[in-house]
Amino acid sequence: MLLEILLSLSAAVLALPSTHLDAHQLERRVNNGLGKTPALGWNSWNIGGCAYASEKAALDTGKLFVSLGLKDLGYQYVNIDDCWSTKNRDSSGNLVPDPSKFPRGMKAVTDDLHNMGLKFGLYGCAGTQTCAGYPASQGKETQDAKKLADWGVDYWKHDNCYTPCNNGNPQTCGSPKGNSSTYYKTFSNALLGSGRPILFSLCNWGRDNVWAWGAGFGNSWRMSTDIQNNWGSVASIAAQAAPIAQYAGPGGFNDLDMMQIGNNGLSENEERAHMGIWAIAKSPIILGTDLAKIRSSSLNIIKNKAILAINQDPLGKAATYFTPAGKSKPQNGKLYPYWTGPLTDGVVIGVVAADGAATLSFNFGDVPGLDATKTYNWTEAWTGTTGSGKAVSTNLGSHDMRVYRLKTA
Repeated sequence: MLLEILLSLSAAVLALPSTHLDAHQLERRVNNGLGKTPALGWNSWNIGGCAYASEKAALDTGKLFVSLGLKDLGYQYVNIDDCWSTKNRDSSGNLVPDPSKFPRGMKAVTDDLHNMGLKFGLYGCAGTQTCAGYPASQGKETQDAKKLADWGVDYWKHDNCYTPCNNGNPQTCGSPKGNSSTYYKTFSNALLGSGRPILFSLCNWGRDNVWAWGAGFGNSWRMSTDIQNNWGSVASIAAQAAPIAQYAGPGGFNDLDMMQIGNNGLSENEERAHMGIWAIAKSPIILGTDLAKIRSSSLNIIKNKAILAINQDPLGKAATYFTPAGKSKPQNGKLYPYWTGPLTDGVVIGVVAADGAATLSFNFGDVPGLDATKTYNWTEAWTGTTGSGKAVSTNLGSHDMRVYRLKTA
C-alpha cells in the first residue's frame, strides 16, 4: 500500500513546478502518518461562530463523540475555529489562548481530549489577522507552529484573510497579490519542522487552483468558497468538486467544506445527499452542528457505517461524473445526477435527484471499468437493500441520493 501511495503522489508531483515540492518534503509527508484517508471530526464555526470557541465546547463535544458512538466510527478531530485567542500576542510574540474561553490554557484541553482517545485542532490564518480580527501567522509561522506542537495540537486549519492584496489589506481580497501557494508553503514547512505531526488543512477557498499543488503542502485543501446552510450551496460545491476528483489521494484530499447536517437548513433528503456526495468525493467529513441537540435522523446519517467505509476506503480515489447511455452530458457548474469512483475492492456509484423528484437509471456497462456483459451484486448504503443484475433503476424524492457499492473480483 505504501508503494502505491508513493507512486500516486509522485505522479501528481511531476505535474507541479519544482519549487512547490522537493523529494525530502514528499518523503516526510508520506511517512508522517497523517491524512491517509479523509479527516473525520467536528468544527465549532458553523454552529455559532466565535461563541463556540471555548474549552467547554471542545470538551463537551469530545464527550459526545464518545457517548454517541462517533469515536468508535472513526470521528476523532475536535476542532476550534476562529476567536480562540486574545486580540494581542504576549511580550514574546506568542499566541495566547483567551483566558475567559480557555481558563486552563490549551495544553490542558489537548491532554483531556487525548485521554478520551481523540485529537484536538485549532484555526489560524495566513495573513496579518484572522477573518474575525485575531492575530494571524504572517511573519510568525515558525514560532506559531512550535507553539502548536508544545500544546499538543493535532490539526491546523489555515485560512486566507488579510493576505497580500493589490487593493490595500482587506479581509477578503478581490485582487490577490502573488500566489497563495507561497505562504501556504511557508506554514507547511513550519509545521514539518515543529517536532510534532500536525494535520495541515489549507483553506484558501480554491484560489490559484489549489488542488493542483495542495498535496505538496497539506493533507486537505478547500476547493470552494464557504458552504452555506442551503441546498443551492451544497449542490454548487459538489458540482465544482466533480471535475477535480483526480487530485485527491492518500495524504491529500479536496475539502468540500464543513458539514451543514443538523443545522435545520436542509431537508432529510438533502442531508443524505450532502453526506453521500462528500463521502464518495473523499472530502473530509467535519461536522458543524451542536451534537447535544442533533435530531435522530441527522445522527443516523452521520453514523452510517457503509457511507463512512466508502469515505475511508484506503485507495483514496474520489468519485466523479459518468454519463449513462442516452442521458444528457454534465453541464459546467451544475450538479449532475450520476457519480462513480473506484474502491479497493470494486466501485461506488452514486445517483442524486439534483433538480427534484426523479427516476434515475443506468446500466453497469455505462460505468467506467465495469463489463456490460457481466452481472453484478450490489448493496445500497442508505437503505441496506441488495440486488443483482446488469442495471439499476431507483425512484428518488427531491434532492435525495442512493449510493451503490459493487464488489468485483
